Amino acid sequence: MATLKDLASREDLLTGGHRACAGCGMTSIVRQILLVAGKNVVVGCATGCLEVTTTIFPYSAWRVPFIHSAFENVAATVSGIETAYRSLRKQGKIQEDMRFIAFGGDGGTYDIGIQALSGALERGHKMLYVCYDNEAYMNTGNQRSGATPFSAHTSTCPVGSVIKGKQQFNKDLTSIVAAHGVPYVAQANGAFWKDLTTKVEKALSVDGPSFLNVLSPCVLGWKYPTDETVEISKLAVDTCFWPLYEVDEGVYRITHVPPKKKPLGEWTKPQGRFRHFHQPGGEALLARAQAEVDRRWEKLLSISEKPRKPGQ
Repeated sequence: MATLKDLASREDLLTGGHRACAGCGMTSIVRQILLVAGKNVVVGCATGCLEVTTTIFPYSAWRVPFIHSAFENVAATVSGIETAYRSLRKQGKIQEDMRFIAFGGDGGTYDIGIQALSGALERGHKMLYVCYDNEAYMNTGNQRSGATPFSAHTSTCPVGSVIKGKQQFNKDLTSIVAAHGVPYVAQANGAFWKDLTTKVEKALSVDGPSFLNVLSPCVLGWKYPTDETVEISKLAVDTCFWPLYEVDEGVYRITHVPPKKKPLGEWTKPQGRFRHFHQPGGEALLARAQAEVDRRWEKLLSISEKPRKPGQ
């Protein structure tokens, strides 16, 4: 597995000068992934924050081959590229070993693009799909998505006097992908670089489809100061809202267990979209959100392989 010194010495394949917001978690995640993937990679990107901030004509922040797809079909596009590559390789027209990565936000993955993603997984294409999950349709104005947490404020489910934000819990997409029986699936977080880059290496090494769901904090939508992205990311893991785990050939493994599980309120309090949780009358909403986090964490613990003790 690559060391920090090794990764730092590699060429940055996503340049600076793009239009992503200050404090955006997305571009840091993509840079880490590309440092692992290297130059022999073809990237597909669904319409969304990543595409519009890095490819404003006539400029591009990408130093690798890049193709922009519609909101709903990046998995289909990249699976087609991977199929064409296999054909050309078989014909002897291409000798290089190439890798294929599709990027999509939660809108283009959890919702609009889930059909194309499911199809690519079922067909068995050798490609990595990365969802950068910022928990709403941020590119078009912070509308709620299937990834938006319970009771979060968005432009289409605002917090009001009667309805307090989104009424549903966020979809467990990682489990949905794992149910396809593909070789490698994982949840990651940009603040845990070693965990993320190790999972990227594993995902790119398997013979078949792989999937990473990476939490991507959004300053504008989540409403927190630009210098707190890493801390917000860490708190999502430490509260077990966003557990770090992998499903490797069907075996669940938790890759980071918080030394002490923190209450969910420590993660929600710095975020303006959850301001009502921490005002009079919000206690019941926070308690309900906490109960769901606890339920999902306990379920994950129950199905995960127990960590081995030294010497075992």
